[in-house]
Amino acid sequence: MTSPLDLSRRALLGGGLGAALGSLVCRWTERVASADTADTTAPAARPGKAKSVILLWMNGGPSHLDTWDPKPGTKNGGPHKAIKTSIPGVQISQHLPQMAELAKRIAIVRGLSTKEGNHQRAQYLLHTGYVPNPTIQHPSLGGWTSRKLGDPKNGLPGFVSIGGPSLGAGFLGVQHGPFVLQKGGDLPQNITYGADVDRDRFLARKRMLDLMEQDFAKQTGDLKVEGHASVYDKAVKLMHSPDLRAFDVSGEPDAVRESFGTHDFGKSCLVAARLVTAGVRFVEVVLDGWDTHKDNFTRTKNLMGALDPGMSGLIKDLERRGLLSSTLVVWMGDFGRTPRINADDGRDHFPNVSSCVLAGAGIKEGVVHGETTPEGDKVAKDAVAVPDLMATVASLLGLDPGESFLTPIGRPIAITDGGQPIRAIVT
Repeated sequence: MTSPLDLSRRALLGGGLGAALGSLVCRWTERVASADTADTTAPAARPGKAKSVILLWMNGGPSHLDTWDPKPGTKNGGPHKAIKTSIPGVQISQHLPQMAELAKRIAIVRGLSTKEGNHQRAQYLLHTGYVPNPTIQHPSLGGWTSRKLGDPKNGLPGFVSIGGPSLGAGFLGVQHGPFVLQKGGDLPQNITYGADVDRDRFLARKRMLDLMEQDFAKQTGDLKVEGHASVYDKAVKLMHSPDLRAFDVSGEPDAVRESFGTHDFGKSCLVAARLVTAGVRFVEVVLDGWDTHKDNFTRTKNLMGALDPGMSGLIKDLERRGLLSSTLVVWMGDFGRTPRINADDGRDHFPNVSSCVLAGAGIKEGVVHGETTPEGDKVAKDAVAVPDLMATVASLLGLDPGESFLTPIGRPIAITDGGQPIRAIVT
C-alpha cells in the first residue's frame, strides 16, 4: 500500500522542484543505492602544496610505446616517430610536439605496473588505489578529496567529472561523489526553476521536501538518507552559485580558447582550469577511445591530436592564472598496451607497464622516473605501484596516505593501500 508520505513526495517533485533539481541531483546520486556514510570524526586535512587536482583520464588504456615511452627502430616500435623534448636525452611521440616543448615542466613516470588487465578492475584500481573487493566500495581519490577538503564556499561542487562518470566516493557517501558533465564548455543543464515557479515558491517546496526527508529518516533509520539530502542541498547551492559561469568558456578570449584546440577534450581542459580558479578541488577530464585493439596507430595519432593542445593548453593556462604551483595535473589511464602489434594493427591490454605524467604543485620538473626494457615489455628500473602513485597525490593535497576512516560497519579503511609517496618526483 502507498503511504500518504509517498504520495506527497511524488506530488512535490512532480510540481516543479524536481524539474529544476532532478538532472542536477542525478549527477551526484548514480550510486546512492550503495553509498554508505563514513566516520565523521576524522581529523582535518593538513596544509598541502596542492589546493586542487586535475586528472586527465585516458579511458581505455593508452599505449606507453606510442605516447611517453617510445621505442623507435625496435621490432614493435610502430610507425610513430620519436622527437626530442626539452629534457636532454628524453624523447616522446612525434604527435605530442607541444608537450615535448613543455617536458621541462613535467615529470614522466615510465614504470607504473599493475596486475589488472580488465578495464573495470583497472579503472577501479587507478581511481581508488585498491583492487576491487565485493564486500566494500572504496572511495576514489576525488571522493577522498571532497570528503577531506570540502566544497568551495561559493556553492560549486568539490568534485567534477567532465566527459565521463568517473568513480564515486564509495563508503564515504554519495554526497562526495562527482558532479558529472557529459561535455564541457557550457552551463550545466536544468539550473533554472521549473515553469511557473519563482525563487520563493522553489525554496518553500525545498523546505517541505526537507521535512519529508527528515520524517523518512526517522521512520527508516537509513543512513543513506543523509547523503541523499546533502546532494539536494548541493544542487540548490549550485543553482544559486555566484560563480556558476565558471562552467561556461564563451567569455574567454579567442586566443585562449584556440590554444586548447578544437576538440571537446581541449574545451573541457579549459573548463577544468576555470573550475579550479573558482575553488573546485578535484576535476577529472576524460578522453575516451584508447582501447585500440584495432587500427592503433591511426587512432592514437588522432587522439594525441586532441591530447597535445588540450594538455599543453591546460598547463600554460594554469601558469597564466598563477595556479600551476597550487594545482596538481595528473595524466593516466587504465593500463599500457602490448609491445606486440596484433593482426589487426592494434595493441592489446598490458597492465605490466604503463606511463603516467604529473605536473604542477609539488612535482619536480623535467624528471623521468623509471625505465623500461628496450622492447617496452617490462619495467627495468624503479617500478611504481598504484598505491604509491595515490599516496603521492594524497600527500601533495595535504592528506595522510595512511589515515583510516571507519565504514558504517566499523571497518577501518585507509586513504591508500599501504602506499608511500614517490620521493623521486616530489620537491
